[in-house]
Amino acid sequence: MATIRRPVRRAQIWWVDWNPARGSEQAGRRPTLIVQTDAANEQDEYNLVIVTPISGGGHADVPTHIAIRASQANGLEKDGFVRCEQILTITRDRLDGYIGFLEPAYMKRVGEALRAVLDLD
Repeated sequence: MATIRRPVRRAQIWWVDWNPARGSEQAGRRPTLIVQTDAANEQDEYNLVIVTPISGGGHADVPTHIAIRASQANGLEKDGFVRCEQILTITRDRLDGYIGFLEPAYMKRVGEALRAVLDLD
């Protein structure tokens, strides 16, 4: 029997197991934000997805750490930080359970932080 998977969309939050980590990389099973455009997400033959981890630790004074509050919509159990400087491309097979979606006001701030960290105009 085939596994039924939820379609991957920008602003969704999924569980990803980041082990084994190296150096200052995120480690363990943690919420992860899909930041890739839906045009790429809709390509069945493209099995990769661009993400950034969500961590319980972060610093509000770091412009690439976007503080988010846990909510029913995003499915997070506690407040955290989207770590926009830790952009990664992973295989979709690493997505291990849908959690929720990040609200538009937060996604706007994430988009601004991603543009800043990548030096995009």
